Amino acid sequence: MTATVESTATPTTTSMPRIGDPAPVFTAQTTQGEIHFPGDYAGRWVILFSHPADFTPVCTTEFMTFASLEAEFAAYNTALVGLSVDGLYSHIAWLRTIKDRIEFRDMKDVEVTFPLIDDVSMEVATKYGMIMPGEDSTKAVRAVFVVDPRGVVRTIVYYPLSLGRNFDELLRVVKALQTADAFDVATPADWRPGDRVIVPPAGSCGTAKERMEGAEEGVECVDWFFCTKELPADVVESTIRTGS
Repeated sequence: MTATVESTATPTTTSMPRIGDPAPVFTAQTTQGEIHFPGDYAGRWVILFSHPADFTPVCTTEFMTFASLEAEFAAYNTALVGLSVDGLYSHIAWLRTIKDRIEFRDMKDVEVTFPLIDDVSMEVATKYGMIMPGEDSTKAVRAVFVVDPRGVVRTIVYYPLSLGRNFDELLRVVKALQTADAFDVATPADWRPGDRVIVPPAGSCGTAKERMEGAEEGVECVDWFFCTKELPADVVESTIRTGS
């Protein structure tokens, strides 16, 4: 996949992985030591995300929120990995400042324990198409890659520099992807655990007819291609939540 950005200068094309592609491999130094991605995370889901720069206010609120939700993501077998094109010492100083001095909403004394990648070379940011020259040629935009336990990219979300991320939505994405995999269903708009889920379309005329006639227990169809069923929240949570 390529993203072409128009600017006053010559248009720049940035490569980036696509949904369904293997996550680009890299080794990097982080605030938690060296990581090999995605190999070190085999068997776990990962949210790999970028931010524009250390010591910036929007990024600070995001890191405090991610850190406050780290245990909740971990409960769904999901690790967090951050990145910016700042260096390791800048990262460390910024994260210490967050813990020692910053209060935001009801969060304070927040310690960031997930790894933050040193990417001064922009090598990782370039591999993942996190640099959007039309936005800024020296800072990563707010990219989010959800990578599954097999190391495959499952979701990509991009935000501009000025827009902080919606963390409830990122957690909802993780839950929805895991639910779809576990139960072979799709999730409709605004789905949350406990809402009805969408049954895959019928693969034959016979199956479609049976569904419309109510032959499949628990399946309700408003038309042959649009069928849903109940999937209780407790069933979803006991299946996808680690330790449930």
